[in-house]
Amino acid sequence: MRQVVSRAEWGAAGASTLLLIFSFPNFELYPLAWIALVPLLVAIARRPSPLSAFILGWATGSAFFYVTCYWLTYSMIHYGGLPTVLAYLLLIPGAVVIGIFPGIFAWLLALAIRHWGYMALLLAPLFWTALEWVRLGVTGQLWNALGYSQAYHPYLIQAATWGGVYAVSFLIAAINAIVALLITRRTRWTIGAALLSVLGVGFAIENSQPRMLDRAIVDERRIVDVVAVQPNVPMKAVKSVEETKELIARHLSLSTSALNTLTDNKRLRVVIWPESPMNFTYASDRTFQELVANFTRQHHTSLLFNSLEPAPADGAYNSALLVNEEGRLISQYDKIRLMPFGEYVPLPQWLPGASLITGIVGEFTPGTNYTLMPFGDRRAGVFICIEAAYPWIARRMTSDGAGVLINISNDGYLGPTAVMRQHLANAIFRAVENGRGVLRVTNSGLSASITSYGHVYGLTEPFQADVRVWSNYPSERRDTFYTRHGDLFVQICTMISIVVFIVGAALRGRP
Repeated sequence: MRQVVSRAEWGAAGASTLLLIFSFPNFELYPLAWIALVPLLVAIARRPSPLSAFILGWATGSAFFYVTCYWLTYSMIHYGGLPTVLAYLLLIPGAVVIGIFPGIFAWLLALAIRHWGYMALLLAPLFWTALEWVRLGVTGQLWNALGYSQAYHPYLIQAATWGGVYAVSFLIAAINAIVALLITRRTRWTIGAALLSVLGVGFAIENSQPRMLDRAIVDERRIVDVVAVQPNVPMKAVKSVEETKELIARHLSLSTSALNTLTDNKRLRVVIWPESPMNFTYASDRTFQELVANFTRQHHTSLLFNSLEPAPADGAYNSALLVNEEGRLISQYDKIRLMPFGEYVPLPQWLPGASLITGIVGEFTPGTNYTLMPFGDRRAGVFICIEAAYPWIARRMTSDGAGVLINISNDGYLGPTAVMRQHLANAIFRAVENGRGVLRVTNSGLSASITSYGHVYGLTEPFQADVRVWSNYPSERRDTFYTRHGDLFVQICTMISIVVFIVGAALRGRP
């Protein structure tokens, strides 16, 4: 009796796993993503057993997510006090659950090949893309979707303007499928199909590239000078009054030194402080209110900062507040998408032991409004930390009228790990998808100005206090198909995948 999965097939799955891992930060050997799935696809095509394909896909996905998201253990070990071995063991269940989706992909592909032969390999990009979208809907996580591997190479990610990160994943999976098809079977039909597919991918990439835009005459009085402060506040709890004063003084000193370099008083100014472990409490701290008011009035600048704000039922919001140059609070955005186990515990209270588990950085109430903030004569959409990983948040803000996007973040709890580059990759895609520049201001790195085409400027070093000055307005911006229509492309991929599955099931049931 033949093994469910042979050694050769395990080897193929292992090869795909390694190639995928090396495609992402911190390895960032991005070209490998374009062939990473090939060993797995060839193994499935040569023996299209749905059960063995599911096992191979599940193992590949689980191992990939486990290794590339190892940084989740950092906070467990350093701030949760868990033994290292236990932290890495606790990471296994999550990786196994997320790995189910590549498993389903492989299962569907095996079914399709069994019914329609090797040419069904060309359905792989449809299935893969659809299941990335389903993964986000079911688990709330789209971290390290295949397309994110190309984030630092603007030419390769412009397809996001019409299909989001899913479109880039689709194109990568398509090339993988073409290579696998030519390895598995070379006939005039497969060669012809592969050639047409390659031309299609090339056409999609090239025709997604931005065209030259006319530059309007700039009114200097409408430019906004942005001072982005990276204070590098330590993650350990701030306990003493003296330490708190020193850290606030660091924020003010970095801000003031940068403001003093600005010579044009006609321009509007905005100082941005990042999401911070200091937990400013603007609403309840009269002293801090006066400090902020005095700072903004003295330097003729607005100040955007992170604060712990009161919510209903004695709850607390993780908020972004904007105080204008007159010292008045004029806008507040309350973080909508919270970090599981960091800012809330995603377990029902009736579950035994659930009340004993608390968020690492606090227990917060999710906000409900996509509030836009004044930014010169435009409006800014501000999203906080992990919200950069949810495409619909930046898209909704852009659709509502945001002319610029701002991401304030704090990755410090996860240490000097690959999460910093992976998180920045999410912000890059949000810029390209919506045709809006993203100002990313972080506590401990990586801060950067991202153009609407995905170019990264002014990147800071991690875990160093630093400051950047950006003249943001008028920034390049373009209206995109993705902003107008959202996930239409991946929804079509999903619908086609469902139809293929239904047709395959019907054929299987025929005598």
